[in-house]
Amino acid sequence: MEVLYFAWVRERIGLPRERVETRAITVADLVAELCSREDRYAAAFADLSAIRVALDQELSDFDAPLQGVREVAFFPPMTGG
Repeated sequence: MEVLYFAWVRERIGLPRERVETRAITVADLVAELCSREDRYAAAFADLSAIRVALDQELSDFDAPLQGVREVAFFPPMTGG
């Protein structure tokens, strides 16, 4: 699946996107796999309350299943003005 990173999440990880082969069942499982890779992922995902996730461009939750998902995007909360 394609994993996209935006704003400071991208800055901490150092990539705007990457293709990930995973056995994760949920978004939270995917985050755990990524964090086990390298410290930069652990730093980016240290506070999940400060990150939002979208699955195939639909806002979702970290307990959402990944079955059939082609794209996961991580980004900080948006504020309007």
